[in-house]
Amino acid sequence: MNSREALFEDLRTLVIKVGTRVLCEDDNSLSEAQLANLSSGISALQDRGYSVVLVTSGAVGVGMGVLGYSERPTVPAEKQACAAIGQIRLMQKYADLFKSHGKTVGQILLTGDDFHDAKRFNNVRQTVRTLLAKGVVPIVNENDTVTTEEIKVGDNDKLSADVAQFLEADLLVILSDEEGLYDKNPKAHADARRIEVVERITPDILRLAEEKPGSKVSVGGMRAKLNAIRQATEAGTPAVLARGHRVNLVELVQGRGAGTLFLPRSTRIDRKRRWLAFVSKAKGQLLLDPGAVKAMQGKPSSVLPAGIKKVRGTFEPGDFVEICTLKGEVIGRGRTAYSSADVGKIKGRKSGEITEILGRKGPGEIIHRDRLVVY
Repeated sequence: MNSREALFEDLRTLVIKVGTRVLCEDDNSLSEAQLANLSSGISALQDRGYSVVLVTSGAVGVGMGVLGYSERPTVPAEKQACAAIGQIRLMQKYADLFKSHGKTVGQILLTGDDFHDAKRFNNVRQTVRTLLAKGVVPIVNENDTVTTEEIKVGDNDKLSADVAQFLEADLLVILSDEEGLYDKNPKAHADARRIEVVERITPDILRLAEEKPGSKVSVGGMRAKLNAIRQATEAGTPAVLARGHRVNLVELVQGRGAGTLFLPRSTRIDRKRRWLAFVSKAKGQLLLDPGAVKAMQGKPSSVLPAGIKKVRGTFEPGDFVEICTLKGEVIGRGRTAYSSADVGKIKGRKSGEITEILGRKGPGEIIHRDRLVVY
């Protein structure tokens, strides 16, 4: 047994995300062959004792085909109309195909609010776990018929990582139209080589996600996939990025398939801190000076105003913000005790000066270490 197979030896709970470009033909119609292969593969995994959650794209793309759109609509109401039409057709196809394998599916439509509120987050987790315990395949999608920018998860890559977090999944699989991560854009460079294993998603790895023309029906891209995978691996869940067309899922999750394997951090983050670190929605960013960054990464410490150099975004006390280096690399996340306007006034100053500057007494920390996760 090689090291790749050994990593996958004890997997039980899997989250599999499939994108629009895998599910749809060029005319935006559903690919019967792809849907059949996907349902067959997941059914085979279930028969082998795996619990599988499917995060699917495709609803808007299918609706576009029905309504005659050649490109993804930009008007929210038009996109929501496509989703309303496409979602029911997509789920009917899934239900029929899984039924042919003796499997039952359940539909779960989510918005960002279902993740950002801790109580709703836990309710969703219990529902999905109940479905898995009863042998049902939960099929998850963002509720595009009602989502607005304020309550949007972002994209289904991010959604799949969020689902992997609340389930504490053993593996996240993202299926796309690429064979994995390459050392350069394979659509622009003939000599591009696929990377077999990524130990950690660093800024250099993120830079491999070159900007390139996107699909007319899908959202996201390689950068979105890498950000989602980073979320999973930083929380302790390994991930695989692989080509979804005619994929053999059993071989893939047993370490015998192609694609790029992303290794997890050595220790898992507990459930409460997972929600704080990844799933909760960040409203802004605090950019720290090098000394403050070094102090935070050396041992658990609070974020003090003296170490803050820049403030980005608009947020209020109690909101979640990302902690970044001056180059913009995200190194953590936490719950702020001050608004963005107040942080802008006290950044770079000593904690003892807060009362004088703001005209009222407040905590000495912008983010207390108990409300902070450092990646």
